[in-house]
Amino acid sequence: MICSSDFYLNYSLFRFQTGMIPSLRAAFNQAFTEEKYQAFLKDLYSGFGHEIEFRIAETPVFIPLQLRTRIFEACDHIIDVISNPDFHQKTDRAIPPGKNVPHEDKQTQFLAIDFAVCEDEAGELTPQLIEMQGFPSLYAFQDVISEKFRNHYDFPSNLDYLFSGLTSTSYRKLLGDVIMNGHNPENVILMDIEPQLQKTKVDFMCVKEFYGVDSICISKLKKKGRSLYYTKDGREILVKRIYNRVIFDELEKRMDLNLEFTMVEDVDVEWAGHPNWFFRISKFSMPFLHSKYVPETKYLSDYQGKFPADLENFVLKPLFSFAGTGVIYDVKKENVESITDPENYILQKKIYYASALQTPEGDGVKTEIRMLFLWPYGAERPIACTNLIRFSKGVMMGVKFNKNKTWVGGSTAFFEQETIN
Repeated sequence: MICSSDFYLNYSLFRFQTGMIPSLRAAFNQAFTEEKYQAFLKDLYSGFGHEIEFRIAETPVFIPLQLRTRIFEACDHIIDVISNPDFHQKTDRAIPPGKNVPHEDKQTQFLAIDFAVCEDEAGELTPQLIEMQGFPSLYAFQDVISEKFRNHYDFPSNLDYLFSGLTSTSYRKLLGDVIMNGHNPENVILMDIEPQLQKTKVDFMCVKEFYGVDSICISKLKKKGRSLYYTKDGREILVKRIYNRVIFDELEKRMDLNLEFTMVEDVDVEWAGHPNWFFRISKFSMPFLHSKYVPETKYLSDYQGKFPADLENFVLKPLFSFAGTGVIYDVKKENVESITDPENYILQKKIYYASALQTPEGDGVKTEIRMLFLWPYGAERPIACTNLIRFSKGVMMGVKFNKNKTWVGGSTAFFEQETIN
């Protein structure tokens, strides 16, 4: 346990300093042991029967009130644009030819907004937008890992990983409502490419445990007229709703799959997370955003051949590739001048992560916060629900930049609330 009467005193004295709540970080680091960490992991893994296939960090992150306020302000700026009636028309070009899926919803049901934790000119922590996506993330698993952290460590009661007045129970109900929309669980599937082999399968297991929804490979779906079926226990079961986790970019690489359903057919199903929103809410949309929390971003075509003189301060990104493919970080004039379709690239001002989280060894860790929203039918705006954290000591986020390092990987954030109880 990391709390004591002295801890609460120190927390009260230093809670308004800049940084990741310094007194709470110091208390956690001082109490940390490898044995406690391993006990936490063992408990976390026990619910899944195996180790999770991505690294779980040693700690959550503690978000101070000022940074919390800035993060939510940044999210509001972005949601103002996404929820505007003209957003749909502005993003029609985002959907590549041959990938327009019929029966698109009026709004995304899932919204993830990624921020780097940076420092402003005054040295205070501030969010800067990295990426956003109208696509599901680890919505179910994040509730599990957050509760495990809370069970293993005694945090102050004014820290929470949930928003909008949600509890773990009400959050899981809201997520289930969005995924299933009132259908019988067996008529709803979580669809991915070989879901049993995905690194995110731990989230799929949580969805199965919470709601009884099976994970089905897209190659296992059979099409009869406008209906889709999957087979379970020798029975053909009608699919009425798809919780979609398939990304077209990955699907195109799997020419070995024998597909009866390729997602673009006009079939009689509902979508929990319509595939078109994956393209609409993406780096394609970033040039529409103008906020102090969004780095300057323009389509390459907007420069009309007159590119910034300081290209070394920008990142060049192709619109229609994912997982970092084709991104150029050290941009040179010849890179931008050689592109024949500049309308399909963005030039984005570089941002610099703050080493805002301090480890017991004294080194700093870069932090990225993914804010997770759900947008149920009938709601005017997305509902802020929970969050996901990634830590890095490398040049960039990602496994290949953090091999053999500690205090990196996936985690969660506990946000400071208004008052201490």
